[in-house]
Amino acid sequence: MSQITVGENEGIESALRRFKRQVSKSGIFGDFKRLRHHETPIEKYKRKAQLRRRRR
Repeated sequence: MSQITVGENEGIESALRRFKRQVSKSGIFGDFKRLRHHETPIEKYKRKAQLRRRRR
């Protein structure tokens, strides 16, 4: 779950931008996409290879 705290003098636009960046970094949308559609074996292999590269 992604969560941000909005400062007193911070605008809504900048807080929303920070939230979107945090959600994209955590990979939430990727999980939704993966669970919503059927994943072919090639896509599964590419996703796992990318995850291995990221963990190194």
